[in-house]
Amino acid sequence: MVYIPHTPEETKEMLSFLGLKSIEELYSHIDKELMFQGKLNLNPPYTEWEIEKFFKEKAKKNQILKIFAGAGSYDRYIPAVIDYLVERGEFLTSYTPYQPEVSQGTLTAIFEYQTLIAHLTGMDIANASMYDGGSALAEAILMSKNIHSGNTVVLSQTLHPYYREVVKTYLRGLEDEIVEIPYNENGITDLNLLEEILKKKKVYAVAIQYLNFFGFVEPLKEISELVKKFEIPFIIVAEPISLSILKPPSAFGADIVVGEGQPLGIPMSFGGPYLGFFATRKQYLRKIPGRLVGMAEDIEGKRAFTLVLQTREQHIRREKATSNICSNQNLMALRAVIYMSLLGMEGLRKVAQISINKARYFYNRLKEKGLNWVNPFNNEKFLWEFPLKKEGAKEIRKKLLKKSYLFGIEINKFYPQLENTILVAITEKRTKEEIDELLNLLKENDN
Repeated sequence: MVYIPHTPEETKEMLSFLGLKSIEELYSHIDKELMFQGKLNLNPPYTEWEIEKFFKEKAKKNQILKIFAGAGSYDRYIPAVIDYLVERGEFLTSYTPYQPEVSQGTLTAIFEYQTLIAHLTGMDIANASMYDGGSALAEAILMSKNIHSGNTVVLSQTLHPYYREVVKTYLRGLEDEIVEIPYNENGITDLNLLEEILKKKKVYAVAIQYLNFFGFVEPLKEISELVKKFEIPFIIVAEPISLSILKPPSAFGADIVVGEGQPLGIPMSFGGPYLGFFATRKQYLRKIPGRLVGMAEDIEGKRAFTLVLQTREQHIRREKATSNICSNQNLMALRAVIYMSLLGMEGLRKVAQISINKARYFYNRLKEKGLNWVNPFNNEKFLWEFPLKKEGAKEIRKKLLKKSYLFGIEINKFYPQLENTILVAITEKRTKEEIDELLNLLKENDN
C-alpha cells in the first residue's frame, strides 16, 4: 500500500470545501495551550547510511542485562531457526485461515500446536490460542460460568496478580463475586479457608496456579479432591516448561488448563505479544472460546485441515457465542510449535533440569556464604523461581542494575505485607560465571 501525501493544491481544495482558510483554523476548536507553538527541533533529512550510523551509535548506549527475574516472563534461550522460519512470507504476512483451500500450511501449524499443547497438559483438546495467560484464564472462567451454575469465582492469591486483575476486568458488569483465598505460611493456597468458601458460596470456578506466583508447587492433589467434592469446575494455570517434569494438570482432575506460552520460544519483548494456551476436556468441546482446527479429507481423499469450530459472535448468532476473542495469535503459536518440535519432551526436560540445577546452586551458595537473604516462607518446593527477603532489598537491586544485573522484581507492590521481598528466577541462560559474580556483588552489599 503506497502512501502519497497531500499536495498543497489538494489541501487548499479540502479547506475550500470545508469553508476554511487555513489548517490552523481546522484545529481552532482545540485549546491553544495544548497546541504546539513554534517549529519542531528536527535534524535535516538523513541519507540511508547516515540513518544507519545514527541508530548504531544509539544502540551502543543500550545496557545488556543479565536477567535474574521472571514473574511470568522469562529470559530463555530461543534457537535461531525459530526466527528464520517464522519470518518466512507464507507465515509472516498471512492474516487468518478463513479459506482452508489456500491456508493448509497455516492450518497444519495450528493443528500441530493444538496437538502438542494437549499432549503437554494431558488434556483432550486445545484451541488455537488466546492473547496471553491472563486473558486465557479469564476466558476459562467465563467458560466455567457457561457449564456450571453459581455466582462466585474463587481465585488463589498465589495466582499472578496481573491475571487476577484481568479476571476482574472481564467480570466487570456482571454481578458475580470474586473471592481470593489467602496463602499460608508456606506461600501456598490455604486449604482450610478454601474449604470454608466452597461450603458457604455458590462457586462456579476455582483457579489455582501451578507453579504459583512465588514459584512454589501447589498441593494440587488435595485441592483437586476438595474442589471435586463440591463438583466445581477446576481451572489450573500451568507453567509450560515445568510440565515436562511435573505431573500434568490432567492427573489432578483439571477441567480447564490455561497458561502463558512465552517461555516456548517467544522473546520477552517488553511484555508482548505473548501467547495464551487453552486446553480442556472433550466434553466441553462446544464451550471453548476462540477456534479449533481439525483434520479431515478433501474430495480426493487426501489429508486436509480446516477450522472446525469458531464460536465467536462474528461466525454464529451472538447469543450462542462463547467469546468475542478474535485473534488466534498465529505467529506466536507458530513460534511455540517450532520450539516444542525442535526440543521434544526430552529437550524440554533438559531445559527445566538445567534451570533447576542453576537455581539450586545459587540458592545453596547464598546460604553457604552466610548472606542475609532469607526465604520468607517455610517452603523450598520450588523449581527455578523463589522469593528472597532482606532489609534494603530495593536499594541493593538499584545498585546491581548499574552493574547490568536485573536481580528479581519487587513484589511488595502486589503483596504490601511482603516488604523488602523480591522474586528471583534463574533460567538455563544464566551461566555459572554470572551466578558467581552476582553472589560476589551481593556479598559486597551485605550488611
